[in-house]
Amino acid sequence: MNQSPYYQDGLFTLYHGDCLEVMERMPGAEVDLIFADPPYNLSNGGFTCHSGKRVSVNKGLWDTSRGIENDFKFHTNWIRSCRRILSDNGSIWISGTYHSIYACGFALQKEGFQILNDICWFKPNASPNLSTRYFTASHETLLWARKAGKGRHVFNYLDMKCGDWQDDSLKRPGKQMRTVWSIPTPRGAEKGQGSHPTQKPLALLKRIILSSTDEGALVLDPFTGSSTTGLAACCLKRQFIGIDKEKDYLDISARRYQEMKDSGVL
Repeated sequence: MNQSPYYQDGLFTLYHGDCLEVMERMPGAEVDLIFADPPYNLSNGGFTCHSGKRVSVNKGLWDTSRGIENDFKFHTNWIRSCRRILSDNGSIWISGTYHSIYACGFALQKEGFQILNDICWFKPNASPNLSTRYFTASHETLLWARKAGKGRHVFNYLDMKCGDWQDDSLKRPGKQMRTVWSIPTPRGAEKGQGSHPTQKPLALLKRIILSSTDEGALVLDPFTGSSTTGLAACCLKRQFIGIDKEKDYLDISARRYQEMKDSGVL
């Protein structure tokens, strides 16, 4: 690829730019796993609860809806680009709420992916609903799909069944991993270098990456944000490429990586 990284150290590489443009420069069929947390298109002037306070849902122009048709076109385009760079046995995970995940699921199927599972990520510490006019949102949906129907995707069954998942109150020791995961949203310690408004917990990404890659695999996140995906990948001895439009989030990513490296975690 002829674009210079924004930041690179060891297995951890970040690129600044639009994911479509960066992925277009990448060779085809070389990425083993993609985790994508695309914009939910929720920045519409509303409000939510964060740390017990009423706050605006507006995250930035990158999270603003352009209408149903244009939002779906956006999801189709980046998913199509992901399919080109995935290896034949590669797979993709997409995280979202009801605002985006159904469009992503339809786009996956239209682009030839085979959906393997949908995971309910239950948040035991979810924020309350301040409007009192809806059920309190306490989960996100994760879609897992493989590139081709005939592909042999990686699934580390025994790691999921017999691993140490004592922090997940729903997982029974020695029993098969089911499709509802209880994992708290990120604690303060994970936000010490700054945070992203849709930051995912490290425990969630470690489980995803451990479940569906082998050591040495190449993991990509096209909307990397503060790069929880990359930190989890490096902890598990996988290579990582992250892409984001916002330099501020890439700077947070680099600081988080350096902090973990300095502490001996990486």
